[in-house]
Amino acid sequence: MPLASAYPAVAIPPVSLTQHVFEGMAARGAQPAYIDSATGERISFAELAALVPRVARGLMAQGIGPGDRVGLLGPNGIAYAVAFHALAAAGAASAPMNGLSTPTEVAHYLRTAGARMLLVAPALLPVAREALAQLPGVRLMVLGPATDAAADAPALLALAEGQPAEWPAVAIDPAEHVVTLPFSSGTTGLPKGVMLTHRNLVAECVLASGVTDASLMEPGETIVAVLPFFHIYGIICFLNQNLRLGVTVVIMPRFDLERYLQLVVEHGVTFLHVVPPILLALAKHPIVAKYDLSRVRGALSAAAPLGTELAAAFTARLGVPIAQAYGMTELSGASHLGPMVPGRNKPASAGQLMPGLEARVMDLATDREVGVGEQGEIQVRGPVVMKGYIGNEAATRATIDQGGWLHTGDVGHVDADGDFWIVDRVKELIKYKGLQVAPAELEGVLIEHPQVADVAVIPLPDPEAGEIPKAYVVRKPGADLDADAVMAYVAERVAPQKRVRAVEFVEQIPRSASGKILRRLLVERERQRAG
Repeated sequence: MPLASAYPAVAIPPVSLTQHVFEGMAARGAQPAYIDSATGERISFAELAALVPRVARGLMAQGIGPGDRVGLLGPNGIAYAVAFHALAAAGAASAPMNGLSTPTEVAHYLRTAGARMLLVAPALLPVAREALAQLPGVRLMVLGPATDAAADAPALLALAEGQPAEWPAVAIDPAEHVVTLPFSSGTTGLPKGVMLTHRNLVAECVLASGVTDASLMEPGETIVAVLPFFHIYGIICFLNQNLRLGVTVVIMPRFDLERYLQLVVEHGVTFLHVVPPILLALAKHPIVAKYDLSRVRGALSAAAPLGTELAAAFTARLGVPIAQAYGMTELSGASHLGPMVPGRNKPASAGQLMPGLEARVMDLATDREVGVGEQGEIQVRGPVVMKGYIGNEAATRATIDQGGWLHTGDVGHVDADGDFWIVDRVKELIKYKGLQVAPAELEGVLIEHPQVADVAVIPLPDPEAGEIPKAYVVRKPGADLDADAVMAYVAERVAPQKRVRAVEFVEQIPRSASGKILRRLLVERERQRAG
């Protein structure tokens, strides 16, 4: 029998994401909604509640409306948050992209999403222009005020001028209407656009709030947003759920440990939202001792596995518990949250199933459901499951079966307390500092090198990054290619997190009879070497 959540059921309101997040927001008045730590810019809840509908109306005046898709390219910032919600209010869907993406990657994302427009931070205009040279007809707009406008790109916030602060009348079916298209490699292959509906994201926020023994934020508290807004963690935590709760979000465009510590102390931050590489710095770096973190009451880690030793080191140093969230983009964020209460807190576990969701563990060989303590692939069903991959029915069918179960590609088990444990991956995804890296994408880049005959890329464990991409390369006869040249070739063509960071030359890549790369054999070889 499938496992149901132990938490009480929570009703999901049949409303749009905009209605859910902005309900009662104007009444919070002058309390800051966002503070940009880099520029000092801030916007109150009342100002945000008035600005977003005006920008939404401005977008609609530009011809952007229901069913349209618009790319978002830039670092964390107030204009980014306004754009996300203004697009949602106009009935359009945002397609958030890593701000470090190359022009080729940006063009791929826009083409995949079927985007009509790209909203880009001023500093990334050269990247945007190069990408759009491949996509005639896609318009360009700057993520910023009128002062950031360029000759070929009007400014987003200037669209608010002359518009009333009233929400546009847009008919939205929450269960069907896509609100955002973040990119994910899923269980395998190249990055795909994940269609998340208004209901998906509303459900994620509501169900997470229904976890009664988690450490949720309270109205009036403050958090530091260092995780990227293009990532599903950032989308849920910093663009939606905490805005709904009335929590002030202090934005960091990029992570710097000392600046992060300064902001935590300066703003009296009580709860940390982090990923394992940041936890490692907090647990180990000597500079942490200079700062009074006594107001911090706990932390939540997600996006990559958290080890027992690292969790213990963090708790020993800061004296506070940490829990883990487990999920994926295709699940609108988290499907499991770890309890924070004493006696039930298991930091290295993936947590317990959130309200309203079902899970099962399926034997990889027999595809039969297994019991407590037995390993298999974890599958999840419920209102957070994505609508599908845009323009890719085959990948959608391979991920969501006819019964509505989403196949996570993660191998694990559930214990007698209902805590889930992840022990391996069926999927081939690499998690570098919590960011997805698809081996197939890097292999596609490397196979174009004139001296490469064959290649396979696998995850290599790394104490700081979690995992790094390692390439096994077969040289063509007579080639003089070395490891530095391989890494430099890839670095010129992909975003920084995707760079190959280890190379081994081999005589042959292990493949199946059908020609598929047997990456698991290479992963096992690395495990044996590590002892």
